[in-house]
Amino acid sequence: MIRSRLNQTLSPLSLNIIDESHLHAGHASAGGAGHFVVEIVADAFQDKPTLQRHRMVYDALQDIMHNEIHALSIKATTPAEAGS
Repeated sequence: MIRSRLNQTLSPLSLNIIDESHLHAGHASAGGAGHFVVEIVADAFQDKPTLQRHRMVYDALQDIMHNEIHALSIKATTPAEAGS
């Protein structure tokens, strides 16, 4: 679901999603939702500060935040940044 939303919204050149939910087993406040790391490379991040890039990712996932996703770590870069 995460991959589909980000592909559709941001058209990334690279997208890596790591499910770290198993590291948080028994974390009561998660309520069954997962912990994920998103590493995304997209032209859409060009000339945007980190905070705006993160907001773009959160906006793409807005309807599943807190239901399917409890925690999200984001590394959002441009192709030029990823290549350096």
